[in-house]
Amino acid sequence: MSRQRAQQLASEFLDRIDVTGWFEVLYAEAGNNYADVPWADLAPNPNLVDWFIQQDLSGKGKTALTVGCGYGDDAEFLAEQGFDVMAFDISSTAISECKRRFHNSQVSYQMVDLLNPPNTWFQSFDFVLESYTLQVLPPELRSAAILKISSFVAPSGQLLVIARGREKSDPPGKMPYPLTKSDLEQFERLGLSRQLFEDYLDSETPPVRRFRVLYAL
Repeated sequence: MSRQRAQQLASEFLDRIDVTGWFEVLYAEAGNNYADVPWADLAPNPNLVDWFIQQDLSGKGKTALTVGCGYGDDAEFLAEQGFDVMAFDISSTAISECKRRFHNSQVSYQMVDLLNPPNTWFQSFDFVLESYTLQVLPPELRSAAILKISSFVAPSGQLLVIARGREKSDPPGKMPYPLTKSDLEQFERLGLSRQLFEDYLDSETPPVRRFRVLYAL
């Protein structure tokens, strides 16, 4: 039911030509009923955690940015890895809930629109996490969003993208819209170098096809 409501809101706001306004409505309706937000697991994304375990990385002395942070679990995970983390979401309610859930957190939570970020963020972060944000944006916004996400990566920095995946010949489906490899090629056209591309089925029931891609500047 939560996904159906999210899809309904996304469609309604798309008709109003307000393609991102539905995020705040969804979070506001949910309040502290976190299960009403379909991507809210109240735990770090397992596709992120598994990747960190494989890479055995440390964030000590590095900055990180979490794109579309939702309720903050991924941002908190990155902070636990030693990063100095900034996390943002377009929903003021989501940011308020992050601050309430993690009231002693060292993460800097901010309400920011991905498509209109502060100029000071340009090439400012050693590690950028984009997990499930692109897939909930309508395809017509994807290119602009990728451009902004790419701009956050500092020289010698890294970007990790986690998203649903599909073949270009497959139907785009309903929100969340799976990405194609062609969609992701824009990151490379913007100057990032692809370091790793994983195409796999996750452990959900039923399994979901995922792309997990690491880029470097």
